[in-house]
Amino acid sequence: MEYKTLMDFVGNTPLVKLQRMVNTKTNSVVLAKLEGNNPAGSVKDRPAINMIKQAELRGDIAPGDTLIEATSGNTGIALAMAAAMMGYKMKLIMPNNMSMERKASMAAYGAELIEVTKEDGMEGARDLADRMAANGEGVVLDQFANPDNPLAHYHSTGPEIWHDTEGTVTHFVSAMGTTGTIMGTSMYLKEQSADVQIVGVQPADGAAIPGIRRWPAEYMPKIYESTRVDRTIDMSQNLAEETMRRLAVEEGIFGGVSSGGSVAAALQVANEVENAVIVCIICDRGDRYLSTGVYNP
Repeated sequence: MEYKTLMDFVGNTPLVKLQRMVNTKTNSVVLAKLEGNNPAGSVKDRPAINMIKQAELRGDIAPGDTLIEATSGNTGIALAMAAAMMGYKMKLIMPNNMSMERKASMAAYGAELIEVTKEDGMEGARDLADRMAANGEGVVLDQFANPDNPLAHYHSTGPEIWHDTEGTVTHFVSAMGTTGTIMGTSMYLKEQSADVQIVGVQPADGAAIPGIRRWPAEYMPKIYESTRVDRTIDMSQNLAEETMRRLAVEEGIFGGVSSGGSVAAALQVANEVENAVIVCIICDRGDRYLSTGVYNP
């Protein structure tokens, strides 16, 4: 008998119908893909495994090497899990205002956590990762420019959505941070049907939603191609957090703030379009955010 490993349980996450939050007047359906069911608890498990696996196959890295990555949280946790499973050392760089749960999760997997200031932000974290690699401290996988990030979703997330909706999906809604999820999934779904609409969610001015970014031009992820996104929706902090809390109370789905933003955008589309089948991504689990107080009444 051949037993399965942890890697075999990344992907094939549930796609569930929202039952109470959708306006039934348009007869549209909103389906939520529960990426918190991945082993390390987020959609980032997919690219984390694929970036390491493909780098190994190319001979760029080998077990025992040190990997370096700038992260706001979920990619770091996923990479820490993948590194532990595949035999690598992991150094993660992140802004110091990320939640305690995220930091503790990375450390639990044995990763070394290096913090930059809130003011330096993710841009500063990315710059530090590059300097460390230039000093020979390890190899940067670079989720922002690495094609193995979106290709993970091209080979898994997209096909799963197409299969589970039996090809009826009309809209795909995803938060945009690193943009790997929306790029790879768009690539696959558009190959199946050019009519599928891809909707990206970005933060409104002043919003600070973990996992959703509006990058300065010089830091725009190199994997991002604007032609793969048909529409972008600016998401307010309040609406993302309110929708996140409603998801838990009304649907029993315990997700993070970016998930609330994705669902809020999906509900907006559902109110505008009749007979649509809208798939949105629940990026991670809500227990990663409890210490921030966003779930407090």
